[in-house]
Amino acid sequence: MNPLLSVENLRISFPSRQGPVEVVRGVSFSLGRERLGIVGESGSGKSQTGRAILGLTPVTGTATADRLEFDGIDLRNATPKKWRTLRGARMSMVMQDPKFSLNPVMTIGRQLMEAVKLHGGKSEARDKSIAMLEAVQIRDPERVMGAYPHELSGGMGQRAMIAMMLVTEPDLLIADEPTSALDVTVQIEVLRILDNLVSRRGMGLIFISHDLKLVSTFCDRVLVMYAGQVVEELDAGKMNEAQHPYTRGLLNCLPKIASNVRPLPVLAREDAWLE
Repeated sequence: MNPLLSVENLRISFPSRQGPVEVVRGVSFSLGRERLGIVGESGSGKSQTGRAILGLTPVTGTATADRLEFDGIDLRNATPKKWRTLRGARMSMVMQDPKFSLNPVMTIGRQLMEAVKLHGGKSEARDKSIAMLEAVQIRDPERVMGAYPHELSGGMGQRAMIAMMLVTEPDLLIADEPTSALDVTVQIEVLRILDNLVSRRGMGLIFISHDLKLVSTFCDRVLVMYAGQVVEELDAGKMNEAQHPYTRGLLNCLPKIASNVRPLPVLAREDAWLE
């Protein structure tokens, strides 16, 4: 069976005073209708990888790949018209900070309904939007539909953003730290929704996170990124069997409630990891 998404030798660079700097260096992976986790420190290239898949690399950057294919569609040569048919309807991305992703001059309801209307659901736009807000545990969806982003708390804004990306039930969702601003009970509900879309609809999910424990229990496979490259790929349930010293270092730095180790371990980096 062909994968939903194929990425080969993805490279992303940005200009600097010293010349182009590569922030993603030769990333390759495939995604089926499954939950793929991407972990690594801040600056390791996780978010830029996700943005490049949706053609959202900033105009100052350059993204190239030997292959970047979604469901048989070559994304490297996709026209603006093709991107408009793909983004939102078939491919979506939950950004890290909803305050910068939501339109500040449009109500939450208008933004939610716009996503549905753009992709052929005008008659049911309001009902679907309210139902999705309820699904992400927003207690008064009617009030939130009429609210502006600045009137919501960080956690509620995050839930509204997740609802907006899920309301069209895409085939591919890239979730960049989707539960970072949520309390545990809401986090569990959001993960349940994502898991249901993968298992029921066959959605492909790329789950970007710093939370190794969460990724190891929620995802099927995990890519570990360091300095713009994938250093290890393994089954999520076998995170504790990781072989690469960087992955082992990340796991060893996790605080353990039962231990009294002081100070906490610090990750020691090696030049060999950059090869």
